Amino acid sequence: MTIAPEQRAKRSYHDACGAARALDLVGERWSLLVVRELLLGPKRFTDLRAGLPGISPNVLSQRLEELVQIGVVHKRKLPPPVGAAVYDLTDWGRELDDVIVALNRWGSRTPNSYSCSDMSTDSLMVTLRTFFQPEQAAGVHADYDLYFTGSDSGTDEFHAVVADQTLSVSRGATGTATVAIHTTVPAFISVAFHGRPLAEALRTGDTKISGDYAAAARFIDFFELPPECTTKR
Repeated sequence: MTIAPEQRAKRSYHDACGAARALDLVGERWSLLVVRELLLGPKRFTDLRAGLPGISPNVLSQRLEELVQIGVVHKRKLPPPVGAAVYDLTDWGRELDDVIVALNRWGSRTPNSYSCSDMSTDSLMVTLRTFFQPEQAAGVHADYDLYFTGSDSGTDEFHAVVADQTLSVSRGATGTATVAIHTTVPAFISVAFHGRPLAEALRTGDTKISGDYAAAARFIDFFELPPECTTKR
């Protein structure tokens, strides 16, 4: 898709390197985070706002318009009776999945000064996919419905499948998974990444589990953050 000359003059690095050309397209502030929020499927404008609470409506509209114009995102209308407009990644846009995961892996090694509440549920799903430890899942074949409350969009639901030492995640719960985990983003992070005992989260009510408890406890052990990067001066 052709980019308007005035837009190219404003944003281009005028560099033939593929990385520079990619940043011409998705290097604006918030652009890649909009992509991150769409990796698991389409969202309405209000759902994108809920996942990116720091962005203003005007800036989100501008970023979506730019991403649609360059062919990374497409906008479509759901059929009646819903009739709402949703945004989804194009095939080309979905190729940024590996880029988001790689940036997540690299950036997670920096000292963290943010709270768990600053992470959206879609961001958490990217984090789970990034730091899944295949060796911990050897011989495991199970699926998990994940329900996260506390977001502006209500309860966010996902379905995770572990099989053949791989993890796949999709939006929406099935209602028939081996395990159902009801929790919040901060509570899940505290257990999966910060060493909080699952039994404590259950005792305080931060987390509820139905189905195979042992499978749920094992699921928590599938993820591990990398050590922080230390810079020698």
